[in-house]
Amino acid sequence: MPYGYIGSMRAREGCRDDIINLLLSAADGLRAAGCQLYAVCTAPADADMIWVTEIWESAERHEASLHLPETRAAIAKAMPMLTGEFTRQELTVVGGLGVSS
Repeated sequence: MPYGYIGSMRAREGCRDDIINLLLSAADGLRAAGCQLYAVCTAPADADMIWVTEIWESAERHEASLHLPETRAAIAKAMPMLTGEFTRQELTVVGGLGVSS
């Protein structure tokens, strides 16, 4: 069953674009790790908030991706640029355009 994850993070002032570039640079390796969709988004109403939407083959594949050396390095690099304000929502994916079930 595909696993969905939507999370947000607040960037420190002036750091949003650096974090976005870091998140996007990590996207290439995610497909091999089991990621079907990875979208990094911003909202015009809140310039420092970054949203990430992910769909994975399974929750286990998502969890395993968090332990990859490149993922851990990206997280370590991003953390000083973040305020510590995070949200997360885990989802069961039931279908949709471009979603493998």
